[in-house]
Amino acid sequence: MFFSPMLLQKSEQPFDDESYITELKLDGIRLILSKFDNKVKLYTRHNNEVTAKFQELLNIDIPNGTVLDGEIIVTDQYGKPDFEAMMARFQSTRTHLEDATLSYVVFDVIQYKGESVSSLLLMERKQLLDEIITQDTSLVAKVKYIEGHGSAYFDLVRQQGLEGIVLKRKDSRYEVGKRSKSWLKVINYQYDEVMITGLRKGEFGVSLNFLEGKPAGLMEFMPLAERKNLYRMKKVISEDDKFMFIEPIKCRVKYRNLTKAGFLRIPSFVQWN
Repeated sequence: MFFSPMLLQKSEQPFDDESYITELKLDGIRLILSKFDNKVKLYTRHNNEVTAKFQELLNIDIPNGTVLDGEIIVTDQYGKPDFEAMMARFQSTRTHLEDATLSYVVFDVIQYKGESVSSLLLMERKQLLDEIITQDTSLVAKVKYIEGHGSAYFDLVRQQGLEGIVLKRKDSRYEVGKRSKSWLKVINYQYDEVMITGLRKGEFGVSLNFLEGKPAGLMEFMPLAERKNLYRMKKVISEDDKFMFIEPIKCRVKYRNLTKAGFLRIPSFVQWN
């Protein structure tokens, strides 16, 4: 059974508030796990059933009528979530990855023994999770959290190069299918100066180069006003079927991290330089 998950709003900065808990933002794929009639089914947040892709989870020992919300991740040899490895695992039929571990990390429960528990307070649902998953394993575990201390936790996340944190109100209900201000994400963005070197034809996108000239990837996130500025500034050098190549224009971008190929992951425009 699928439930559309509760989504997070963005917060630009972490904060300290004892009425919130702080969790690590896991860099993986959101996964709804349900068990009915002794059959486990797995769904992405967009209601794509992916049960066959993660057969390791089909024997999870939870009561019938239970629906869990969590993140499926692949950790590297150092124990850090590796999004590229997760996507490689998601797109393959392999059940094991060399030097990597697949884990389903649960952070909430939507239904328990056939009854909705979404109206319970978050901390009550956390207690219920302790009853459902009595022992954490490398395959299935509950997300760790602390009360308050969002700023200090975020500093540690920055030091470790992790994705970010999530701040959740202790008294929040589970709002199925809604993006709620009761749950906030703070992303550990990286920043860099790059050159825009080309404009994709058709769907918007710009090719980027690092200042030393190496390709930095494709940027698709840019405010409409800045897109208009870009089209006014551009000086076309050449073109092919997919791109117009222009004289380089310098700008500042933010991004999640560098990919293994050395490109910016999910870059977005910040300002002109």
